Amino acid sequence: MDRILLLNGPNLNRLGKREPEIYGSDTLESIELHLSSVAEQHGFMIDAKQSNHEGELIDALHQADDQHYKGVIFNPAAYTHTSIALRDAVAAISIPVTEVHLSNIHARESFRHHSMIAAEAIGQIAGFGAYGYEMALHALIHYVKENHDE
Repeated sequence: MDRILLLNGPNLNRLGKREPEIYGSDTLESIELHLSSVAEQHGFMIDAKQSNHEGELIDALHQADDQHYKGVIFNPAAYTHTSIALRDAVAAISIPVTEVHLSNIHARESFRHHSMIAAEAIGQIAGFGAYGYEMALHALIHYVKENHDE
């Protein structure tokens, strides 16, 4: 079964507790379980990782490429707006990356309006809460099937 990496950045392990008026009440675990179920219906398997550490996220992106994942769904969280290193890691891998955010980063504080990652991702989904992850999964699966370079 083809694999997709679901990669989540800092503080997303606090979902369900952290500012539910912005990020919703779903936990990261419930999002991962739901996404795994949806992916399986399409012949894919989700491997989920979360880290509060930039270097671990970079390592996970490199490993996903080296381990022949079909793509990555990536919520870099606050690193979205600050990390050139994560931008470079996305640029350095050959597999597609879809950027996802629970909140609409473009409708929040001005420092959140710019994504370092977006120019290297195949697309960005923001503002649809936990459902945005499912949207990102469908978009990534569609992209992989349309661009199947086996």
